Amino acid sequence: MPVRKGAPALLSAGTLCAALLLTGCATAAPPATAPSAPKPPAAAAVPTAGDSRPDRPARIPEQPPRIPGLGPATQARIPDGTTQAFVVSGATTDSNTAMAVLYERNGTGRWTEAAGPWAAHNALRGWTADHDAGDLRSPIGVFRLGDAGGRLPDPGARLPYDQDEEFAISGTGFAGESLEGSFDHVIAIDYNRVPGRTPLDKERPLGAEKGGGVWIHVDHGGPTQACVALERGTLRELLVALDPAREPVIVMGPDPDLAR
Repeated sequence: MPVRKGAPALLSAGTLCAALLLTGCATAAPPATAPSAPKPPAAAAVPTAGDSRPDRPARIPEQPPRIPGLGPATQARIPDGTTQAFVVSGATTDSNTAMAVLYERNGTGRWTEAAGPWAAHNALRGWTADHDAGDLRSPIGVFRLGDAGGRLPDPGARLPYDQDEEFAISGTGFAGESLEGSFDHVIAIDYNRVPGRTPLDKERPLGAEKGGGVWIHVDHGGPTQACVALERGTLRELLVALDPAREPVIVMGPDPDLAR
C-alpha cells in the first residue's frame, strides 16, 4: 500500500498653518539713513520630487520583475501566491534537451535564481501546446507541482511522497538505454491529473486521449515520452527544495514560446 505523508499608506495628514502678520506704528520720523542696497532677485523655486508641474515628465512606475527568459504572457500565468518556479526551457520546439533552473520570489516580489542551471531531457520530438497521448512531445505551459513519489524511500521531500513498488520500470529507451530506476523518485506535473493524489493515479480529467502521467523523473540518458528527466542527484535536490507552502509550479517549453 502507498505510504503518503503530509502536505501558500495613504498617509493622510492635514496641516493647518496660520500666518501672523505683525504691523507697527511710528509717531516720530525716522532718522535719515543712507539709501539701502537693492534686494537681490528671489531665487527660483527648486522643484521637488513630488512637483507635478506640466514641464516635468510624469514618473513611470517600475514594472514588476519577471523571471529571466519569460515574456509577459507566460509570467502572467504564474499564480500570484507562487514563490517557487521551476523553469525548464529547450532551445527550439523540436529539441529534446533542455536547461532547468529553480527560481524563488522574495518579499520584495523579485525572482532570483535559487538552484541550477541543470541539464534535462524532455520528449523525443520536443514540445507542443496541444499535447495528445503518444505524440512524443512534452506539454508547454505552467503547471502545479504538488505530489511526489517513487520506488525508493522519501529523500526528505516536503511534498506528499508515495513510496510504492509500482514505480518500478524496465525496458529500454529511444537510444537503447536502460530505463531501470527512472522512477526511483518522481514529481507529478499537474497536467491532466487530479491534484492531491499519488503520481500513480490514472484519472485523466481531460480524457485519456490528452495523455497523462507527465512527471519529473530520474534521467535514463535519453529523451522521454513526454516527461522531464533530471540527473538523480539533481532530482533529489529539487525534491528537498520544493515547498508546498510556496505553491511551486513548473514553467516548461521552448525558449520562443516562453518568451511570449
